[in-house]
Amino acid sequence: MNIKKVCIYCASSRQTEPVFRQEALRLGEILATNGITLVYGGSAAGSMGALAQGAMSQNGRVIGVIPKFMVDLEWANQNISELVLVNDLQERKQKMIEGTDAAIALPGGSGTLDELLEAITWKRLGIYLNPIIIVNTNQFYDPLIEQLHKCIDQRFMDQRHSHLWTVVDEATEVLPAIQTAPHWMEEARYFAAI
Repeated sequence: MNIKKVCIYCASSRQTEPVFRQEALRLGEILATNGITLVYGGSAAGSMGALAQGAMSQNGRVIGVIPKFMVDLEWANQNISELVLVNDLQERKQKMIEGTDAAIALPGGSGTLDELLEAITWKRLGIYLNPIIIVNTNQFYDPLIEQLHKCIDQRFMDQRHSHLWTVVDEATEVLPAIQTAPHWMEEARYFAAI
């Protein structure tokens, strides 16, 4: 798989443990050194800012997608390759994932969880067919992963839906995980109905 552009979901909180920002910075560096454009939520703060900083430090291409109201609140990162203004959060989610080769979720709050679960739903329905990688820094996502498996165990989802996402522990594992993620295209529409 030739990876050209990826969507990254992550947090803008400045109050998290440094390890989360460090892992975001490292992911940005890795993507940039591999010539991969990253699309993210456009903030200069928290993991979002660290992600962009990491990529820009390696001359990477960084596209931020941000609603106008967040720009008005001065949340936008002006030190990236391109800043795309949208009307609202729903349009932001659509623009961020559009045309990407993978979606990657770093730890985050309600916004990140919303984005990740929507991407998983889109993949289940055959709307977005590319790899979804969950970076489980410090076991952050363990409860969510357990809940998703509970959905499968109790038949709200099919066993095969466990192939909708791939979990890794750190940024260095993201690109190999994208390359080896289960192929979903042929089976997506059938599995969506199960």
